[in-house]
Amino acid sequence: MVGALVGVVLVLAWSVTVLVRRDRRRSPGGPEARRIEAVATRGLRDARRRAHAFHHFNDIHGVSALRDRD
Repeated sequence: MVGALVGVVLVLAWSVTVLVRRDRRRSPGGPEARRIEAVATRGLRDARRRAHAFHHFNDIHGVSALRDRD
């Protein structure tokens, strides 16, 4: 049991290390890259909000969407 737990911890630690190294190697973007990233992030938020509203208005309790806003 302890060996399995140690194995899981080692795999997680290795994964985090790899992700941190990749992030550090990532070159800092210029102003155009930052603008594109901001637009993409805003698009994801809007898509999430639309999906949330669609989910609530398609059920029998459509009025609950007015109460449960993001």
